Amino acid sequence: MLPTEPLALHHSWPLEDRSMRFDLGRIDDLPPLPPGMPGRWRCEFPGDRLIWSDGVYDLFGLPRGARVARDEVVRLYAEGSRAAMERLRAHALKHRRGFTLDVELRPANGGARWMRLIAAPHYHDGAIVAIEGLKLDVSALYR
Repeated sequence: MLPTEPLALHHSWPLEDRSMRFDLGRIDDLPPLPPGMPGRWRCEFPGDRLIWSDGVYDLFGLPRGARVARDEVVRLYAEGSRAAMERLRAHALKHRRGFTLDVELRPANGGARWMRLIAAPHYHDGAIVAIEGLKLDVSALYR
């Protein structure tokens, strides 16, 4: 991953562009994804409750269906990637924007992997209720 200092806002996009970035719907209303497809995820507020499709568990090297806490998961990001992701996430929530970022992971089952993170905040009656999106393995782009 190339340095993002100062953090390039070209990774950030307006929520109106959501349909150009992905078709989300609610994660729990969607059918299962076939293997090899992007994983869907959602982090609900308050409490940072994570909801993941099987593909996301696979990316992080965690058992499918395991209860995971956000603070445990962010430790699986390489330091530079974690810092960039946290800055973009904070910017997205504060300014009601989505973002796309490739991040380096250190999966729980070992090795290294690159993941494309596509995320957008979800609002209900003007209040933020979640951030959600897609995660896909892009390791082949970094070999």
